[in-house]
Amino acid sequence: MPETERLRPIEEPDWPAIVTLEADTYGDKGLAEGGQVLRTRAHPPTSFVLDTGDRLGGYLLALPYPEGAFPDLSRPETWARSSANLHLHDLVIVPGLRDRGRGRQLVRHLIRIGRSQAYERISLVSVGATAGFWAACGFHPHWRVTPPESYGPGAVYMTREIG
Repeated sequence: MPETERLRPIEEPDWPAIVTLEADTYGDKGLAEGGQVLRTRAHPPTSFVLDTGDRLGGYLLALPYPEGAFPDLSRPETWARSSANLHLHDLVIVPGLRDRGRGRQLVRHLIRIGRSQAYERISLVSVGATAGFWAACGFHPHWRVTPPESYGPGAVYMTREIG
């Protein structure tokens, strides 16, 4: 990561950029959740942004969630969950910074945080054509869990041990 970039916790002024990135990334796939719902996916200890110094370069949202379960995209989370599983709900890097290892860097950072907070594994739902990226990050399909159609065609529930 260049010297001017850093990973840091999400701050209130970051939300308009996060919501815009999410809409730009998922809107044409019918998966954009909008700001009110998206905010409920951000567990402060395990959600953060890529700050490039002059703009938001990306974000990662993760929250404790039972293994084998995932958020309903149409509704906000209304209660805190206690789980040894950390669900990586969303990772977005701005288009001009993609394909430079930043996504993997955000995943490695989440793994370090998860390990330090005694989480045992991380799950996610791969949408679109992203399963290859997640496999390269150590995630494996969990074929007994099927995401609903609201996650789009080809969605795959994946998991990895933190160990």
